[in-house]
Amino acid sequence: MVLPSEPEFEQAYNELLLTLENSTLFEKKPHLKRALPVVSIPERVIQFRVVWQDDAGNLQVNRGFRVQFNSALGPYKGGLRFHPTVNLSILKFLGYEQIFKNALTGLAMGGGKGGADFDPKGKSDNEIRKFCDAFMRELSRHIGPNTDVPAGDIGVGGREIGYLFGAYRRYRNAFEGVLTGKGITWGGSLIRPEATGYGLIYYVEQMIGYAIPGDTFAGKTVAISGSGNVAQFAALKVIELGGKVVSLSDSKGVFVLTSSESDGFTPEEISEIASIKLQHKELAILDAKFKPGKFRYIEGARPWTHVGGVDIALPCATQNEVSSEEAAALVAAGCKFVAEGSNMGSTMEAIDVFESERIKSPGGTWYAPGKAANCGGVAVSGLEMAQNSARVAWTREEVDSKLKDIMATCFQNCVNTAIEYSSEKTDSLPSLVKGANIAGFVKVAEAMLDQGDFY
Repeated sequence: MVLPSEPEFEQAYNELLLTLENSTLFEKKPHLKRALPVVSIPERVIQFRVVWQDDAGNLQVNRGFRVQFNSALGPYKGGLRFHPTVNLSILKFLGYEQIFKNALTGLAMGGGKGGADFDPKGKSDNEIRKFCDAFMRELSRHIGPNTDVPAGDIGVGGREIGYLFGAYRRYRNAFEGVLTGKGITWGGSLIRPEATGYGLIYYVEQMIGYAIPGDTFAGKTVAISGSGNVAQFAALKVIELGGKVVSLSDSKGVFVLTSSESDGFTPEEISEIASIKLQHKELAILDAKFKPGKFRYIEGARPWTHVGGVDIALPCATQNEVSSEEAAALVAAGCKFVAEGSNMGSTMEAIDVFESERIKSPGGTWYAPGKAANCGGVAVSGLEMAQNSARVAWTREEVDSKLKDIMATCFQNCVNTAIEYSSEKTDSLPSLVKGANIAGFVKVAEAMLDQGDFY
């Protein structure tokens, strides 16, 4: 049987397969090899039409999806993405990564992903509300607090979550924790908007402290791509911890600090970027507003070959945003830590560059994949689910402390697993790629075995 090409999903699958086969896992636990083909096929794929009416009275039709990939550890959990590029391959890749990312949080969550090929840009509030209502009319049949708990993603922010939650409540006549990323007054959690960005920085803090005991973010130069929630809050946390942010970008271009002697982005400048993003406008319009000469705007570029010497690189935009050439440029520029705020932010060739550099010497570039480094967002979604179930609301400090602990535990799990199953004969830093992939896979596979999902 010839299956349709699904390049994004195939990339995610091949990355996991390569990691598992290049470790000692199947020598030590050969029975788990049977889990790989099972875990790699979704338990369920739901595809449906979404019919809605625009402000001009015209009928519009979009495709809606929900990939319910794996529920061995808990209800399906993963975001909804509204973007014209959404297709089954992308959602399967995201859902597949989500299985193992959620496992690394230590919380009771399975993996899933969904969305639609709907573009919110240029749409009125009324049109977005109508689309969300029509989308939830069908999705509400397939989700629930103990079945599948979606969240936001690209194109689905607080406004869209509100419209979706309201539609679910009306269609199901139930007020329950069926979505995360909700408003604070109706079941949301503090720290949720900040969680992925903050969690990324807490993970990198662990990397720095492990590689260079006693060292911190203070004085470090940090290149960040993207300008959405993840990039914004990662940048703000870097600044808070004493680091300097030298780049932020969008799909049209990048702002790069012009001189290493200059201060990096300020919280006020990041606030201006946040305002522009809420209006769905491009960063380029800020070129005239920022302090003259402080930044240069490079149209059509990503930051990695333009930032010069940096200590840390944080891809926070989209998948495959770091190529092998860009990875080599970061290594040549002296970058010591690379951690993904985006999902599958580096190509496999780029990961090979980082991993070969890590093996060369104890002081080589250390790379952390998104399924570990950016799991803070879904971790706080899991904490939101816990608060909803208990009908309680934790303080900002409580949630932030729990997030920090989850990221520290995730990092240590990745390190310990990499050391346990490594086939490398080297004094280099442990492979966080292997650690994350193996730790997530083992947890899910053993749960599936216990529950009779394979024999």
